[in-house]
Amino acid sequence: MSGFTVCGTVIHAPVCGEVEVLEDALIEVDETGHIVAVHLAGTDDYQELRRRASERGKLQLLAAGQYLLPGLVDLHIHAPQWPQLGKALHLPLYGWLHQYTFPLEAKYRDIGFAEAVYTSLVDTLVANGTTTALYFGTIHLEATKRLADICLARGQRGLVGKVAMDNPEECPDFYRDVSAERGLEDTRALIQYINALSGNETGLVKPVVTPRFIPSCTDEMLAGLAEIAGEYGCHIQTHCSESDWEHAYVINRHGRHDGQSLKEFGLLTNKTLLAHANFIDDADMDAIGQAQTGIAHCPLSNFYFSNAVFPARKALDRGLQVGLGTDISGGPDPSLLRNCSMAVTTSRALEEGVDPDADSDSRGTPGSRIDFREAFWMATTAGGLALDLKTGLFKQGYAFDAIVIDANVENSNLILWEGLDTHEDMLQKIIYSADRHNIIRVWVQGRLIKGDNNS
Repeated sequence: MSGFTVCGTVIHAPVCGEVEVLEDALIEVDETGHIVAVHLAGTDDYQELRRRASERGKLQLLAAGQYLLPGLVDLHIHAPQWPQLGKALHLPLYGWLHQYTFPLEAKYRDIGFAEAVYTSLVDTLVANGTTTALYFGTIHLEATKRLADICLARGQRGLVGKVAMDNPEECPDFYRDVSAERGLEDTRALIQYINALSGNETGLVKPVVTPRFIPSCTDEMLAGLAEIAGEYGCHIQTHCSESDWEHAYVINRHGRHDGQSLKEFGLLTNKTLLAHANFIDDADMDAIGQAQTGIAHCPLSNFYFSNAVFPARKALDRGLQVGLGTDISGGPDPSLLRNCSMAVTTSRALEEGVDPDADSDSRGTPGSRIDFREAFWMATTAGGLALDLKTGLFKQGYAFDAIVIDANVENSNLILWEGLDTHEDMLQKIIYSADRHNIIRVWVQGRLIKGDNNS
């Protein structure tokens, strides 16, 4: 890969709650896919830099109505559940898992089935602008290796974990690790496989230690996974206080909330991502903040399975690292832009309440709303921060992970009105109206993985 320069209107969110729009900005990308510099129109060397890039055939110009955004960072995806998207959403979480999800995930002992599903999923996510994805796999080592292979081959930044679940009281006989020892061995084997993967010398694909959640794991498994994560310096992902049932289970078993329990096992680190976290309290937030642990807010799936709305405004105000997750397939939409809009919607539902029989003054939780600025920040910058990766922002030294949104495509719901729409209006309309057809180019680490340079 050789370096290049992109010129056009750039939109990103360096600070939570603020959007920065740079018109006719020049972004220099080197041969390693990192941003060398961002040059603003009107600066002393701007015209000369643009001229030289053009003469070398290295200038990629965005047209009017096209916008360069950071690549989207999805912090919670169940890769094997992709065939289940949009099904069984009428069930509560426990029933959904045991009647539909576990039987489906058990099928991934078939490598051919796994390859077909995972290829379809990665391609769909890339088409929707997801440049970084945090994946739960299944208990099957070989199938999870194939997921890592596919991420690398397709050029998506993927963090991939083999699910650990060995508790016979909560996991079905047909789908669980045969023992804690075996689950730990397979986790170690996956880490070693991904770290040695040919073509992955830059670490585009990373291994993740993945206890499904506390109910599915014995204490032996949880302690062993923490030891492995520390040994390899790996990311960790798990569910945390997702639903009434799961939250109560951990209290009954360990006498404390998920966050406190994970901390006791050594699983709460600055590379840990907690999915959902709907029922965390102030003490949990303190522990999560002190550990610099990230939270994957999954606004759409929470409506279906959590019986609660995550207090995003409160968490952000406390300085927690909160990104967004689609939670495929508990969340029935692979688009992170749709989950941006849902993050705004759910925060409004929390603030204003939803029970028409309750008095308006006591119906909701005041001060809970976020808006499109915070949602966009969570989908980009915050995702990179939560993963401790330099992505999600256009800044010197960061990976050039980016998407081009085109408002000019035919039959689009994204309509911009010259003279009426401000820069912030443009971003709002992108969040609420753009879909995969408007995303005409996708780069990861400077490599173009969707579209072409002439689109």
